[in-house]
Amino acid sequence: MESAPVSSGIPPSIERVLRLFRSMGREEKMQSLVQYSKKLEPLPERFKDLDRGSFNVPECQTRVDIIPEVRDGKMYFYADLNVRESPTIAAVLAIIFGAVNGQPPSTTLGIPGDFVSTLMESIGLAAREPGLNAMITRLKRYAREAENKTNHRETK
Repeated sequence: MESAPVSSGIPPSIERVLRLFRSMGREEKMQSLVQYSKKLEPLPERFKDLDRGSFNVPECQTRVDIIPEVRDGKMYFYADLNVRESPTIAAVLAIIFGAVNGQPPSTTLGIPGDFVSTLMESIGLAAREPGLNAMITRLKRYAREAENKTNHRETK
């Protein structure tokens, strides 16, 4: 199991993504986002009948529901959105989910505040950033809740 580097406190899986995107030019980033958007897993069937109202991220211009799941102390996130309408959102979620799914909640909490701006830098999609940042905030809230539940159980 990987541990976070002492120097930055950013989990290695997140740092790898940021390093990759920092090294890319605008066209490479655009192509990479298109490829990542195709990697977002569809919402698992077991969540299809779930009332998703409380999982909606209202700050996003397009409807997106983010559903957390904790299994064996590890976080897993799933999203329900129209990938065709929102390829940028799908790409960012695929990138994040690829880095944090199957990891402890602390990995999600280690996503740096400039994650979205680093990914979006030089692309010209600044209008998307508030919604994307709101998604990160939501993911971190779910991770904090999961961590608190785990810590609460351990103290009993």
